[in-house]
Amino acid sequence: MSSIIVKAGPNDNSDAVIRKFQKRVLMDKVVQEYRDIMFHKKNSEKRKERLAERERKIRRAKRLANS
Repeated sequence: MSSIIVKAGPNDNSDAVIRKFQKRVLMDKVVQEYRDIMFHKKNSEKRKERLAERERKIRRAKRLANS
């Protein structure tokens, strides 16, 4: 993991700097990396989740196509 540095501009207040920081955290996927480290999943669990996600997308696409 790398550290995130956010520099405040001359017209930025504290809220703007916090928003920049939050956006940077989302873009760098820091929270996701942390969860991956803390809650290790076996490959079989990852595979099941991927398949379940694919099934959800297919079902949703079919439902929206019929509307």
